[in-house]
Amino acid sequence: MSVNKGLKSLAESSPGFSNQALENAINQFKVGWVLKGFQLDSVIESNAVLTTSQKTDIKEEINNVAHINMGSVLGDLLRHTNSILDATIVPVPSSEPQTATFVELLQTVQAIQTIIPNLFGVSASDKSRGVNDHFGTLNKKFVETEDSTAPVFTTLNEAITFINNAELSADTALQTAYDNLKNFINSVVADSTDFQQTLDTFSAAVATAHTNLNNALASEPYLSNKTKLIETREKINAQVSLENRNLSGIRDFITALTNHSSFASLAQDETLKKLMLNISQNKEWKNYFENYTENSANLNPLYTINSDSDKSAVVEQVLRDRGLPDVLDSVDLDSVSQKAQRDNRINTANYDRLTVEQQITQSCEQLAITTANRSIYNQSQSLLDNMNQHDRDQVATALDLNESSNTLS
Repeated sequence: MSVNKGLKSLAESSPGFSNQALENAINQFKVGWVLKGFQLDSVIESNAVLTTSQKTDIKEEINNVAHINMGSVLGDLLRHTNSILDATIVPVPSSEPQTATFVELLQTVQAIQTIIPNLFGVSASDKSRGVNDHFGTLNKKFVETEDSTAPVFTTLNEAITFINNAELSADTALQTAYDNLKNFINSVVADSTDFQQTLDTFSAAVATAHTNLNNALASEPYLSNKTKLIETREKINAQVSLENRNLSGIRDFITALTNHSSFASLAQDETLKKLMLNISQNKEWKNYFENYTENSANLNPLYTINSDSDKSAVVEQVLRDRGLPDVLDSVDLDSVSQKAQRDNRINTANYDRLTVEQQITQSCEQLAITTANRSIYNQSQSLLDNMNQHDRDQVATALDLNESSNTLS
């Protein structure tokens, strides 16, 4: 149910979705070699002369020390979030128009949060399908933390700031190599003659400079900060990979989930349930339909409990609701005998020909209760205790069956 207050302004304006918050967070890293690397990455991406193959070759060569190539990591991160916002992260055949939208992604992820608990009995997050498993990069996952550890971007900023402030000669050389490659790419025009050899030379210089800076960070006080670069890059890439995997296949995933839900609902129709059993070749899948009627009959909301400690309380409540125990005085032989005749474990055929005492004795014998050398009142007490415990056991069994039928497996 929507709230009416403010709804008109929502309907009459555009939300203006963007990754600006992420860009703002990334701006703090744009210093020294990271800034130069980010600028180079942007030039490679936007250049209209280089072929896709040439761009790929350049990126592969200069990514020889990936944690030093942090400008490219940040550039990839921004492009990734843009692909979420324009929904191009959802692949479509090249011959077809892009039909996916960001709203579709939002609504589908929202549906997944409900369907997964219903089908699997766990939260969507437990299946790596929570909201932040799809949109964490846009939802400030790297600038916030849910525990005592520092946010990813805080750790990354510490490392970049420390290394940049050290003004290492290898850092300066890398910035020069970045600028040389960037300037050369910018100088290439459509009618340029063969420039591949020069391009390769500048790319190789960047790769060498990456190696040199990495070597310069091999000991303290730089080593711990290099470790931070490695760890934060891994966390960023792991999140991007997770979101890319979840969102690129989200249409197939939600289709599979809704199909499973639809199949489950067919079990309520006897004819369709029979059809499912006849055509399915999956034994475990068929098991749901084979046992549906029995499991459905076992369901009773009165028996639903939240913990084992609630079980005895529920049993007591159900017994009270049923008016049990209905006989308390074992000396009242007539009442004990009548209760025995209601017990489905006892064969009461021809009981009407027996005296009350004989009925009690025969009931004890059927339930394996000792009668020899015992008075009729002792027999009555044992019989009544047995029957009252049976009432309790029946309620406990019904509770267990309800729990079993209501437990996802």
